[in-house]
Amino acid sequence: MLSKVYERNYDMMGAFEISAHMMKLAQNNANGSTFLNAGRGNPNWINTLGRMAFCRLMQFGIEESKNTINDESIAGTPIENGIAKRLVRYLNEEDPTDMFIKKSIQYCTIELNMRADRLVKELVDAILGNNYPVPSRCLTHIEKILGMFMEKTLYKNSGLAAKTDIFPTEGGTSSIVYIFDSLKHNGLLNEGDKVAINIPIFTPYIQIPKLTNFDLVPMNLSSLEENNWQISKEEIEKLKDPSIKAFFLVNPSNPGSHALDDETLSYIADVVRERKDLMIITDDVYGTFVDGFRSVYEIAPYNTLLVYSYSKLYGATGWRLGLIAINKDNVYDDLIKKLPEEKKKTLRYDYSIVTNEPEKMRFIDRICADSRSIGLYHTSGLSTAQQALMALFSLSHLICEGNDPYFDVTKEIIAKRYSKLHHALGLPDDNDKTNTKYYSLINIYTLAGRIYGSEFEQYLRENMDGDDFMLRLSQEEGVVLMMGEGFGAMEGTLRVSQANLNDDQYELVGYRILRILKDYFNESGFSVTKNKINEKQKND
Repeated sequence: MLSKVYERNYDMMGAFEISAHMMKLAQNNANGSTFLNAGRGNPNWINTLGRMAFCRLMQFGIEESKNTINDESIAGTPIENGIAKRLVRYLNEEDPTDMFIKKSIQYCTIELNMRADRLVKELVDAILGNNYPVPSRCLTHIEKILGMFMEKTLYKNSGLAAKTDIFPTEGGTSSIVYIFDSLKHNGLLNEGDKVAINIPIFTPYIQIPKLTNFDLVPMNLSSLEENNWQISKEEIEKLKDPSIKAFFLVNPSNPGSHALDDETLSYIADVVRERKDLMIITDDVYGTFVDGFRSVYEIAPYNTLLVYSYSKLYGATGWRLGLIAINKDNVYDDLIKKLPEEKKKTLRYDYSIVTNEPEKMRFIDRICADSRSIGLYHTSGLSTAQQALMALFSLSHLICEGNDPYFDVTKEIIAKRYSKLHHALGLPDDNDKTNTKYYSLINIYTLAGRIYGSEFEQYLRENMDGDDFMLRLSQEEGVVLMMGEGFGAMEGTLRVSQANLNDDQYELVGYRILRILKDYFNESGFSVTKNKINEKQKND
């Protein structure tokens, strides 16, 4: 059973922090087994086209800069006039990367009505990183590119791109932090306010509201596996309670891994028609892994702040590429106008150092200013190089006519791994169209019942803690997973990421889970003859 030392050291820690400690145990496991980390969702693939284009534009930019100053290792800055034509001459028509750049420029000039010289100058300067981000929140042309990418992938054919403002951030994690901080600073969420959280969910959405500097009152809206991880109508109707100020969700869910279906989205749309003051924050990082995905932002743009990250799809977790999107007409700006006069006075004082009309400063720009403690607003904004790489990733999708083959391959990768894991465990695949298959939630108790019978399942529920199972899996089998409980999932669930191991290693993860389960069975004293044993338990 779980040692008292483990309980004392880890009981208050988050799922990701516990997983990090498990890695040390797994790397020195008792059986000398291959270390397998299927805990965190870092993908083991990268998008090459966007990165290659980034490098080519960097080379071009350096050559262009030599036209103004060229002295050994010193160059000047690119000249805008005629830069697009010079780029075309620079590109090799037989090189796929160069042709991607050329098609991207054509797409932006034709579809997004951009002037070629200004676009190329902005991209080249951004990649060279030779100036502060101007405007602070997002570079002008890049914002249009990111906006169109978001519409094409998360709220297709909605026409929302032209109505959406974007703030690029240092990954989705920064987006989350910035949103919480600005909601509090601007008096939209205060200590003691009630917020609804759709669980299970990415752990920070559970942890941050409980911190002493926020001290919010969370109310859980549960999604259940038996309901295909959808939020029931009864749960959604709880949002009609006017005391609930905000609603946080991850869609598709993490760790449930399912997108909200049309029926669930319609329930949310019904509620916001009644609750026009409800703030919704949706984290849609896994949306591109579901065909026909629809964001809550599509059905409730006035109410919704949207968080997105390029890290999972494009294998760019180290680059820290994320964004916040908000409708130009939104509840946040309107709620700020209705704040008590004393709070407005405080905010006018705070933001007056960056604008002559602080009361007119929009919430998205306040988030940007707050991200740099307002005083550094003049140098705020995500690094221009990061913004440029996001734009190039976006363009690699936008120039595709119809299906994007890169999207298809990433879905195929995780689907294959998902199937191998479930086959090894003797579990059926869930091929529902809402399932991203990015994560699997494995209920150890239910799995035990399938293999050894209901009596042993009940015994395990009464005598084994899920953390204990994960600890033994690390110590004895060298496998690191994450406990579903840390995400608000049911006790005894393990989250497996299908993103970061080689395909065949997911079979090994499954077999090792079964070996630990068999050890528990043998140690329990249950009779083997009275129970059905799964013959799939194999050695590596």
